[in-house]
Amino acid sequence: MTAPSAQEITLMLRAWGEGDQEALEKLTPLVYKELRRLAHRYMARERPGHTLQTTALVHEVYLRLVDERGVSWQNRAHFFAICARTMRRILIDFARARQYQKRGGEAAHVSLDNALGIARQPVVDLVALDDALNHLASLDPRKSQVVELRFFGGLSVEETAEVLKISPETVMRDWKMAKAWLARELQRSAGL
Repeated sequence: MTAPSAQEITLMLRAWGEGDQEALEKLTPLVYKELRRLAHRYMARERPGHTLQTTALVHEVYLRLVDERGVSWQNRAHFFAICARTMRRILIDFARARQYQKRGGEAAHVSLDNALGIARQPVVDLVALDDALNHLASLDPRKSQVVELRFFGGLSVEETAEVLKISPETVMRDWKMAKAWLARELQRSAGL
């Protein structure tokens, strides 16, 4: 059996978005491996001993997406972008709840030094990163979306351009500017 093309996945996504539950049943095993890879990227950045595991994160995303009604899926890249955003929200909710419980102690941390290259310090608080991205979104939503799709979603420049309906050159320009802005913002929030 050959792997389905991006176009076949897009057709199943659209059918699911129109209410076809059989399309969802066919789609789930086809995207599960990629969702696990995406969740693994997120979980690799979490502190050791995190109580949420990769499989649980994928299942939580699945449960949230199944409840979505009337989503007009554009394509495969759009689907994975929404999944990445949902994973980010789940982990941020988890980190905020943990901070609340611990009064700021042991907040979830994300290593951005190697992965994104925007921070000078080796570890960045996930909540601080989320706050910075939300601030960036209020100033320039597209740049925030580029970071979310590229860093959190693992999308290529071309896939990001396709989802946002902009050129790959614009994606790269936004990516560079957003990284510089986030580096400054994270340094400021860390008191550096």
